[in-house]
Amino acid sequence: METRIQFRVDEETKRLAQMMAESQGTTLSGACRALAEQLAEQQRKRLSHDQWLAEQVERAFEKLESQQAEFVEAEQADAEMEAFKAALKAKV
Repeated sequence: METRIQFRVDEETKRLAQMMAESQGTTLSGACRALAEQLAEQQRKRLSHDQWLAEQVERAFEKLESQQAEFVEAEQADAEMEAFKAALKAKV
């Protein structure tokens, strides 16, 4: 099912936007549609990441409650994170 989006802009904004869209081989409607689709995809990714993060937090609490969690000192955690970041940078 498709839906319609309407909004108002002044004539000059519309005229300039139409000129830019046409210079890129599309219509103003097409450019607005592409932007809406891009925004929706960004939101899908955000929601997916939020779900993943919530699952990771839940797993961590489950480990904590079942006494399977492993605690490390802050200095050790910092050193491990720096090593991890260095390894990622080395791959690039």
